[in-house]
Amino acid sequence: MTHNESLQIPWLEDQTPLPRPESAQKLGTPLAGLVAAGGGLSIARLHEAYAQGMFPWFSKGQPVLWWSPDPRMVLHTDEFKLHRSLRKTLQKFRHDARCEIRFDSHFGDVIRHCANTPRLGQPDTWIVTEMISAYEALHHAGLAHSIETWIDGQLVGGLYCVAVGHTIFGESMFAHQHDASKIALAALVAFARMHKIAWIDCQQNTKHLASLGAREIPRSEFLQKIRDASTAAIPSWHFDASYWDFVIPQK
Repeated sequence: MTHNESLQIPWLEDQTPLPRPESAQKLGTPLAGLVAAGGGLSIARLHEAYAQGMFPWFSKGQPVLWWSPDPRMVLHTDEFKLHRSLRKTLQKFRHDARCEIRFDSHFGDVIRHCANTPRLGQPDTWIVTEMISAYEALHHAGLAHSIETWIDGQLVGGLYCVAVGHTIFGESMFAHQHDASKIALAALVAFARMHKIAWIDCQQNTKHLASLGAREIPRSEFLQKIRDASTAAIPSWHFDASYWDFVIPQK
């Protein structure tokens, strides 16, 4: 896609502020949820976008595209569905000395594994080289984090996210072993419950996310959640084994 005035998509220069998310293309129209194009992927731009409920999503050869879909897929942390098989997996993982959750130890590896994970119906990854570089910079700025599943000293699954105050925006996940990405998500939910973080943004609806308890909410409600949570104190991003009690309480 290139800039197309007939669609009335604002074109951003590096210093142009993002339009309001409510100005996105309407549901049922071409490119529904698209707010603007261009403007680069600086740390300041990414922070500006996430703090207003927008995110970049584009493919190789396209300009940066900024989105704010309506409705928005959100996982309320108290609605996380811990199915019986996953509960058993987590209980085993928790008590196995070979297994651990790490935060932020190998962010670059996590985002590259996510980029190399095939997506159904998508021949190319949206995590292009520019995105990897931008989110690594965001990670070094303390605004992007990796949640990592380790077994026998090997990184076998995980996810990465963006965090602004008490808002968490999930980006992508990968698994090299069965349930490894779900274990990482469960750890993120445990961390969120520990710090009284009420929801995790999942961006768009998928069957996988819905099976774990995520559901769609109106964009207006989502934006209000951001306004309420983005100015809260930033929690310390680390994982302690005791946090599992918030997902799988000890009997």
